[in-house]
Amino acid sequence: MKKLLVTYAWLILLFLYLPLLVLAVYSFNDSRINAEWNGFTLHWYADLLQDPAVLEAFLNSLSIAAVTTLAATAIGTACALGLHRYKQKWRSAFGSLLYLPVLVPDILMGLSLLVLFSQAGMELGKLTIIIAHITFSISFVVIIVSARLAGMGRELEEAAGDLGAAPWQTFRYVTLPVLLPGVLSAALLTFTLSIDDFVITFFVAGPGSTTLPIYIYGMVKRGITPEINALSTLLIVLIALLMLGSEWLRRRGENGEKGGLPL
Repeated sequence: MKKLLVTYAWLILLFLYLPLLVLAVYSFNDSRINAEWNGFTLHWYADLLQDPAVLEAFLNSLSIAAVTTLAATAIGTACALGLHRYKQKWRSAFGSLLYLPVLVPDILMGLSLLVLFSQAGMELGKLTIIIAHITFSISFVVIIVSARLAGMGRELEEAAGDLGAAPWQTFRYVTLPVLLPGVLSAALLTFTLSIDDFVITFFVAGPGSTTLPIYIYGMVKRGITPEINALSTLLIVLIALLMLGSEWLRRRGENGEKGGLPL
């Protein structure tokens, strides 16, 4: 039974990741036709580095993700702290509302934000993309930081208060170091979600604010080429590294907590 379950798990992983592997392999194909293999080459990647449109889309994605990460992490961390410390009657209802952006389909989120920006008379561009990304990223930050807070007792904070530390000193020297792995993990996840988002960005993007996923979508409409495979492979590798970093920080925080050491 155990071998059957392990085999089943490997088959599921193969089903999920085989298409990505095939895409990555054909990004090194020395042929513009994906149906045949003509040899190994790196010139599709070299062509990408010389394409100003690709570089512009990448820089747009990078700048939008960076601003989104800073803003969403700060707001989400403060919100998680507020929900954790203040046991008000509306705490459960407010916490449930924070989960809503995670559950709402992306197409509905994008459409609702587009209507909001249109009614407010805002011109679509980088600013509207950043606002949209912050909107759906805050919930993920709150979930991750809240999970870290749930495993942290109040003993250290109370001890710091007994020793004469002010609330700000307690937060800076006690609470924040303990929360830091969770905060960094949330930041990496937010950066990943922002740089990877297509559906919501597609609704709220404007002229001059094309991101990498939108640029790839525009290329695909003209036909699948090795340049698309190469660009998609680079994006997959970047996202995988960010997700691994986020998971490493989360596990490091858990191990430190079990060992009794605030990280």
